[in-house]
Amino acid sequence: MRDTVPADSIFTFPTQTVTEVVGPEPRTETKPSLNTITEDAGFVRSLAGIINETATNLHQRYRAELVQRRAELVRQDGAHLLDQLSDLGFAWRTIARLVGVSVPAVQKWRKGEKMAPDNLDKLATLLATCNLVAGYPISDVAAWFDIPILLGTPVRPIDLYVADRHELLLDWASHHLVDPAQVLDQFDPDWRSTYNSDFEVFEAADGELALRRKA
Repeated sequence: MRDTVPADSIFTFPTQTVTEVVGPEPRTETKPSLNTITEDAGFVRSLAGIINETATNLHQRYRAELVQRRAELVRQDGAHLLDQLSDLGFAWRTIARLVGVSVPAVQKWRKGEKMAPDNLDKLATLLATCNLVAGYPISDVAAWFDIPILLGTPVRPIDLYVADRHELLLDWASHHLVDPAQVLDQFDPDWRSTYNSDFEVFEAADGELALRRKA
């Protein structure tokens, strides 16, 4: 005689939901709406405007301080201005380059020879700039002027000054710009190709910096 199976157990299945068997519905990524994109773009424009306004205000402050300091220094004797630049560590040849004259001209001024008013103004402007740089603070101003802005490139603060990029120089000195590549971008947008080299700077085993050919 066959065993009988209860009718209510013939079609019994494990208790699983459809979601558990089939799996969760695929997620659909929602694209940002036009309003969201517009709002984001407006925010970026506003932020850029604030940054530009801040930079403009900072440069105006630079100019105001330079004008004030220059006006005070231009009253002094040229030889005294040279003495102060020398005390900061500048060599005569460096002063000559920064002012745009020959080394013999600087040596004559050092001995007391009278200088033209425009050269006196250039000396006063240079010393005013150096005094601003020293206040950020930078302990060795002359050395700072001669240190490459970015390791492996030849551009130094002295090059910014000679190119009449005094505001960019002060941006770098004050750490308003902390990225050296950004400073070079503003000074020479093509610097990456201009100063491209087959060599690179690296730290040798003795801890000193050295050059080697790029791999």
